Amino acid sequence: MHIVLHQPEIPANTGNIGRTCVATGTSLHLIEPLGFSLSEKALKRAGMDYWKDLDVHTYMNFEEFRREHPDVKIWMATTKAKHVYSDVEFGPDDYIMFGKESAGIPEEILVEYEKTCIRIPMEPAIRSLNLSNSVAVVLYEALRQQNFASMQLEGELHRLHWSGE
Repeated sequence: MHIVLHQPEIPANTGNIGRTCVATGTSLHLIEPLGFSLSEKALKRAGMDYWKDLDVHTYMNFEEFRREHPDVKIWMATTKAKHVYSDVEFGPDDYIMFGKESAGIPEEILVEYEKTCIRIPMEPAIRSLNLSNSVAVVLYEALRQQNFASMQLEGELHRLHWSGE
């Protein structure tokens, strides 16, 4: 799976998303401009020691992203969508794109992807969910549909044993 962030603004959100991507074996694609620095010093200061384990790619703009990935399926996560994220079928190589915190994905991009725009249901009084929470909700549904391929499905206690063992 692939997560795409279009012009993310808040470093803590991107950091949380990066950690989720490492935990799930998902690639992260960042479309500039970013609202923060990806320098080693900035990453260290933000406590993102796992960033070195992240499969991350950056692009100058959405056009460059499309040129490098011309035939991929891109799901556009937006509050403007007609379809709910849990009603679609994600493929193992699909890309799921999220927009910047203050404005989402530009409508000029959305109109080209009308059939693959998806939303997370929520009460009408709320504008949107936090970006990192939204990524986790949709990504884990996509991974569930793939039967969590290659992911650890069971855990072990450190000192004790489960009663069924």
